[in-house]
Amino acid sequence: MPDKEEKLIADILEFFRSNPDKRYTSEKIEDALRLHGSSAFKRVVKSLAVLEGEGKITLTNKDEFKMTQQDKVLEGTFKGNDKGFGFVRYDEVEPDAFVTRDNTLHAVNGDTVEVKITKPSNPWIDKGPEGEIIKIVERSLTKVVGEFYPYSDAQVEKSGHFGYVKSHEKKIASYMIFISDKGLHPQMGDMVQVSIDEYPNDKHPQSMEGTALEILGNKNDPGVDIMSIVVDNDINPEFPSEVLEQAESIPDHVLDSDRVGRKDLTDNMVITIDGDDSKDFDDAVGVEKLSNGNYHLEVHIADVTHYVTEGSALDKEAYERGTSTYLVDRVIPMLPFRLSNGICSLNPGEDRLALTCDMEIDGEGNVVKHEIYPSVIQSKYRMTYNNVNKILDGDPDLLAEYKDLAPTISDMAELHKILFNKRHLRGAIDFEETEAQIIVDENGKPIDIKLRERGTSERMIESFMLAANETVAEHYSLKHVPFLYRVHEKPDDEKVKNFFEFVAAMGVDVKGNLKEITPKMFQGVLSKVIGTPEEAVVTIMLLRSMQQARYSDNPLGHFGLAAKYYTHFTSPIRRYPDLIVHRMIHSYAENGFTDDEQAKWGSKLSEIAEHSSGRERKSIDAERAVDDLKKTEYMADQVGQEFDAVVSSVTSFGMFIQLDNTVEGLIHISNMKDDFYEYDEKSMSMHGRGTGKTFKVGQPIKVKLIRADVEHRQIDFERVLNKEEQEQVEKREAEFKKRRSNSNRGHRNHHGNNNNGKGHGKRRGKYERR
Repeated sequence: MPDKEEKLIADILEFFRSNPDKRYTSEKIEDALRLHGSSAFKRVVKSLAVLEGEGKITLTNKDEFKMTQQDKVLEGTFKGNDKGFGFVRYDEVEPDAFVTRDNTLHAVNGDTVEVKITKPSNPWIDKGPEGEIIKIVERSLTKVVGEFYPYSDAQVEKSGHFGYVKSHEKKIASYMIFISDKGLHPQMGDMVQVSIDEYPNDKHPQSMEGTALEILGNKNDPGVDIMSIVVDNDINPEFPSEVLEQAESIPDHVLDSDRVGRKDLTDNMVITIDGDDSKDFDDAVGVEKLSNGNYHLEVHIADVTHYVTEGSALDKEAYERGTSTYLVDRVIPMLPFRLSNGICSLNPGEDRLALTCDMEIDGEGNVVKHEIYPSVIQSKYRMTYNNVNKILDGDPDLLAEYKDLAPTISDMAELHKILFNKRHLRGAIDFEETEAQIIVDENGKPIDIKLRERGTSERMIESFMLAANETVAEHYSLKHVPFLYRVHEKPDDEKVKNFFEFVAAMGVDVKGNLKEITPKMFQGVLSKVIGTPEEAVVTIMLLRSMQQARYSDNPLGHFGLAAKYYTHFTSPIRRYPDLIVHRMIHSYAENGFTDDEQAKWGSKLSEIAEHSSGRERKSIDAERAVDDLKKTEYMADQVGQEFDAVVSSVTSFGMFIQLDNTVEGLIHISNMKDDFYEYDEKSMSMHGRGTGKTFKVGQPIKVKLIRADVEHRQIDFERVLNKEEQEQVEKREAEFKKRRSNSNRGHRNHHGNNNNGKGHGKRRGKYERR
């Protein structure tokens, strides 16, 4: 359909959306849109027919049209804006419903709500629906962490409140949370966790009421900033006493009774390969090249569930936490350190209990034989990624030091190459994201940001873990028994379409059928931009088009890995789903695949999957927030300095940019002073109306840091202008001041006139003509 016809349909639908309760004949619509003539009338009638066919408008019995009555009530998540309005996300694919400030029912960001659609979407101009929240189903906030502001004695007596707390999180920072006198009594500047007792309502739309539960410390004390984020994300930094007592009661060595029913692999060449600063080793590997040319790969995973028994205090706490959380200067573990760094850690020279995934792999990377069984192992070497990479690069000193191990490491590298090639051939998307390590001093102050490089050893261990995860998932999926999977579904059609339109505009040829999306199509795009300036932006845009991986009791496959079967089996020390996978392996081995056994697992896996996915998101949110906090703190000393950057995202309100050290910040549109800029959503770019300048994702840009707000974790930049651009800005500002000065002089002259009829008449006529 031509653009002219699409615009008319869009205009007519907007007309109805603005007048949802009124009825119009086709002639009235023609008049309202100022269209005249027989050809215009035909176009209007044709457009009305299209909208009626879509169900957007309805023809009444008087040959009049009206907006179709919207009585759809949907459930979704409210995403609040600090200006009062918000959006409700009710579908993965459909556009969010816009909700005005007056129609939010005082919902708070994150609340689960019922929304009644009052205006349908207008797909002709990519306009989403509008709605009215009619019910708050579940509150997202039950506790909040914020900064305490005390009241004077007189204010306490008058209001009945001891003071109030304000969150540093932007989405809820506008709310005052009054705390009663009955709870704890914090001091000025303390970071406090409060329970929410009363939510915003008609009487107090911008405030809540609560009780102070815990004082985390003054906001300026070392470590309080991080702990505030941790507690605010519902992550408990301390273990309950009964959990610690149970951990202390577990032996710190393998007992003879523990060895019963297990394969003794303590003589096998088994090693761990981890980071320099790792203290918990939950995986160990062994590789041997067989006489038939195949490879024997053993992946040994700490048998945590032997010690964390079902229903115990340790198990309940691990379930609640769901995962370990890794912050810049500390780890908040899923299990107490006595387990995670002791009996459940595969420390060198110590016998340890494991679950082993034993695989024979051919030259094409196919697992031709496998076995999964409980074992006892002993790690012979604690290797680091750095040292293994140096051995593979031929470092003479390390080759001499590890001469007995070097051939095994060489075999490991060969097997990794085979496994990687297999994944690549089937279309796995191999992301190479730059990861930053924030270095802090003893007081938690950031002193450096280093970029982590992934070498062969890191990728090698990743290949072995992926092989084990796929093998375990396939084994139980083919048994058709209840099991827990790690799934990554196909991206939705709209995001796919936008991504491929974006890369096509960059000149990247896309091969494949857009109606049958495969991982290989995305992989093909990445392969074409490797080593080019566009690589970073294409990777960013690809990640944004993807769905979020999650846990499920259905084997839905893993799109990003192009894997039909996938689970998480390899990290039970730090992820609860892995612990459950281990528990199921033991349970099925001991009890068989009986109806009772399947019913037992089938009834609980869905809830475990949903809870674990939620806890993972909380942990990721906390990790990102702490990273953002420390990056902002690191940049705070560099305000006024200039940096080379790249545009990482473009929005209607400005551009996000990223520095080489991964620090991100915003150039707000109000700080783009060299021109009046307009946002083009389709090309995700910013265009200067006067100069014709264009800014798009991936473009290099020179910036100056103008603000680093540590409290709210916000960094603001402005673009560094060249001499000519700066002169143009100064010229425009001078002209604006001159016009304003003349305007003010004109107003003064008007007020100086005699108060006679002529003067009033002239003045009124002038303003009316405007």
